[in-house]
Amino acid sequence: MGAQGSDGTREATPVWVAVPAAGSGARMGAGIPKQYLPLAGKPLAEHTLAALLAVAQLRETVVAIAPGDPHWPALAPALRARVRVVDGGATRAASVANALRGFSRRPDPGDWVLVHDMARPCVRPGRIAAMLRELDADPVGGLLALPLADTLKRADAAQRVAATVPRDALWRAQTPQVFRFALLERALDEALASGEEITDEAMAIERLGLQPRLLPGSEDNIKVTRPEDLALAEYHLARQGAQS
Repeated sequence: MGAQGSDGTREATPVWVAVPAAGSGARMGAGIPKQYLPLAGKPLAEHTLAALLAVAQLRETVVAIAPGDPHWPALAPALRARVRVVDGGATRAASVANALRGFSRRPDPGDWVLVHDMARPCVRPGRIAAMLRELDADPVGGLLALPLADTLKRADAAQRVAATVPRDALWRAQTPQVFRFALLERALDEALASGEEITDEAMAIERLGLQPRLLPGSEDNIKVTRPEDLALAEYHLARQGAQS
């Protein structure tokens, strides 16, 4: 919860931003990391960063890129000037942990850290702002997610259906994911020390026995992973532009 200001109004809790962007995007088969692929006339990463930087409450953004990344300098100078850059790690968890150490000053333990995938360029600034309001007094934090709508199958070694998995209470995790700085730092450090593969920040928090809050996301907040996702992302961006 935010602190009380001198005039009696409650000050918003500071929100710092970590963006893991050190992956190679091998599933795209494009020859360059997916965050630099053209999308609606500019590199995908520029859409993501512009959306994040449009949220007034966010204090500082750190992007974790691959060491020696030759593509980063080609992004718009006006955007690059507004973020800090650190070397990413071999895993997502390592990249986010590096980003937490890359802020211009160490955040206070209770400050929020918002983690967002660079490969989700269609995130809406208004949804981020609403998410921060919804989590304001939450003791753990939370993430955007969608209830699973499709029937879920478990495969055997021959790629035949071994079982149908009940989809009740199953959600698809998205980003942003928002947690207190000290809690997220501890969760990532312990997960990395364990050698366990951590696929998102909520999973690291769950390892501590805590339960992040699930907040409704949206179908247009897609993660660009495969070539066909680019066309879908362009469609969503155009639709968002027409609605604004």
